[in-house]
Amino acid sequence: MEVDKVHVREEPKYGGIKAMPFIIGNETFEKLGTIGTSANLLVYLTTIFNMKSITATNLINVFNGTCNFGTLLGAFLSDTYLGRYKTLGIASISSFTGMLILTLTAAISKLHPPQCGTEEKSICLEPTTGQLAFLLCGFGFLVVGASGIRPCNLAFGADQFNPNTESGRRGTNSFFNWYYFTFTFAMMVSLTVIVYIQSSVSWAIGLAIPTFLMLLSCVFFFVGTKIYVMILPEGSPLTSLVQVLVAAIKKRRLKLPEQPQHTLFNHVSIKTINSELPYTDQFRFLNKACILTPEDEIKEDGSAGNPWRLCSIQQVEEVKCVVRVLPIWTAGLIYYVVLVQMQTYVVFQTLQSDRRLYSASKFKIPAASYTVFSMLSLSIWIPIYDRIIVPFLRKITKKEAGITVLQKMGIGLVIAVFTMLVSAVVETRRRNTALSHPTLGIEPRQGAISAMSANWLIPQLALAGLSEAFTIIAQVEFFYKQFPENMRSFGGSFLFCGFALASYVSSLLISIVHETTRISDTENWLAEDLNKGRLDYFYYLVAGLEILNIGYFLICSNWYKYKGTQNDHNLEVSMDKLEPTKPIV
Repeated sequence: MEVDKVHVREEPKYGGIKAMPFIIGNETFEKLGTIGTSANLLVYLTTIFNMKSITATNLINVFNGTCNFGTLLGAFLSDTYLGRYKTLGIASISSFTGMLILTLTAAISKLHPPQCGTEEKSICLEPTTGQLAFLLCGFGFLVVGASGIRPCNLAFGADQFNPNTESGRRGTNSFFNWYYFTFTFAMMVSLTVIVYIQSSVSWAIGLAIPTFLMLLSCVFFFVGTKIYVMILPEGSPLTSLVQVLVAAIKKRRLKLPEQPQHTLFNHVSIKTINSELPYTDQFRFLNKACILTPEDEIKEDGSAGNPWRLCSIQQVEEVKCVVRVLPIWTAGLIYYVVLVQMQTYVVFQTLQSDRRLYSASKFKIPAASYTVFSMLSLSIWIPIYDRIIVPFLRKITKKEAGITVLQKMGIGLVIAVFTMLVSAVVETRRRNTALSHPTLGIEPRQGAISAMSANWLIPQLALAGLSEAFTIIAQVEFFYKQFPENMRSFGGSFLFCGFALASYVSSLLISIVHETTRISDTENWLAEDLNKGRLDYFYYLVAGLEILNIGYFLICSNWYKYKGTQNDHNLEVSMDKLEPTKPIV
């Protein structure tokens, strides 16, 4: 008897555990090559390309936003046309090309402006149009790379195992564990060793090393080609969503029956991977797409003859799943602004603080390396929460996860408010110390270096990491569970799209504050020299916006109805396997 290959996923002859070294190797070298460089780009633009801090910050926000927003296009192309293997291959080569161009801008003197003097009033030449165009070309290749790698890398690794077998499930768990172990390792090395080489030894060498690592990433990926399991794309799930909207508009004048769940058209294809969803009363307008009229034709297999006129309850409920997620997703946009500040202005704070290990030391911790404390806080808290806090909460709430996903998000949002308040207090102390005590010299293009230790910035970074441990991980779990199964690539890209819009919102907010608080060309809240500005006021402003956002989130979460299935079965995802990919933001 011939097995229907559409309905049964055969155990692959290759792949599985054999593919792990190649995929993990690809991931490790890719993260080593890109994370450290991304974290230190702000310093690179202000020191090598002589950009003003406001210009560099906005450029980084736009760059990060475009990288994250591009994941939606990457997920679409992967699921609809290319498949994950081809998408990852193209994206890896593009990332290597972008890193190579970036390295050339540092290694070849004609590709960047002359270095600024060390004096406070020294003249700094801005980059020429050609130099800026070459730099942006490199950024463009990095955007293409990030757009393909971020939504596909984790899913491609999981594709190598059969989820219907015990050995496949064990292999998947092992893959996730090793994935995040190497992720943490790559973050630590990138934010310390590579950032130090870039800032203290040579930018050319510091960028050449991750470029070479990115080349190794490509090699590892393509060497394993013959043993990979490659899932072919099945077409765009967005088509079904559009069909529901079109059908509902066409039948907008019709009246819904009194018992719609029993009389509306419903056909669930046996080929679908989606779990069957029950009828709900939310967004009743969409239910009109299921009204069966004399003009509607039904095929022999029970499906609609014209899916642009008649849709099933299953299709409509899948659309509702996506629509219900949107308000919760928008609540995260303002929250992400906090994370953006921890990746941009905190770097400027460290540059104008005492970065020495101790008072007599000559070694200075690179400014971008301080963001590692956010990652350490997150990494330390996750096992404590998962192994100690959750079992304790489970006894009290009688819930498997201890608290709901939305409750976890809310806790993270509250912590984000305290993050900004602590940031404002620390900045006030740093600025007052710089103005009332002897300084430690001049930071080129910035200003006087405060005698306050940069270690005072660690609490706000630790709070930011703790906030991420609640909100970001909860959002990953939320998007994974609440999207239909055939749209989980898009669900994963929603997080990155949120980062993208937050980068644009942050850039817009910075520009507005810069203009509205201007006293002179050199004095405003976000001045080049933080000692002449009031960054603490800006942090208080963001804290106020976060408080308003919490109110909006409470309204949305109270209204939200979790996705259900006919057998009340939802796929549970282990918290310690959903640690978010870091900036890369």
